[in-house]
Amino acid sequence: LLTDGKLYLTANGEPSRAFYNKDEYALQQAVKNGFTVAAITRGRNESIRERLLGYGLHAVYMQSPDKLETFKEFLITFDLQPENVLYMGDDMPDMPVLEMCGVPTCPADAATELKTFCPYVSPFTGGNGCVRDVIEQVLRLNGKW
Repeated sequence: LLTDGKLYLTANGEPSRAFYNKDEYALQQAVKNGFTVAAITRGRNESIRERLLGYGLHAVYMQSPDKLETFKEFLITFDLQPENVLYMGDDMPDMPVLEMCGVPTCPADAATELKTFCPYVSPFTGGNGCVRDVIEQVLRLNGKW
């Protein structure tokens, strides 16, 4: 969701992904305003973890084979109730978490099943502002934008 799913290679042949720059500000504002922010990914590139932790995220769960189990771990770690959590997912491995969380959301380019299920579908696609969109709306609703 923070990237568009495209994989780029650096001059050294290292895999890299492009991030939407304005997501960084929104993530930092969410953390600054007291929201617990985490990422769950099946990805394994440690540079992504470092970048996200640099944004201030509380946790980055990498190489998650079962996002629902990872989500449950997140809830326990941060003493949260699922009904108080907004989760954004874009593909079928996210569906069990979307079914459990209180505020299921997805980007415009999510799998059809997710777009049908989620009460909010961002008009922006993954890696192109969907994260910024959702965070900005939550912060505005809470008078913190």
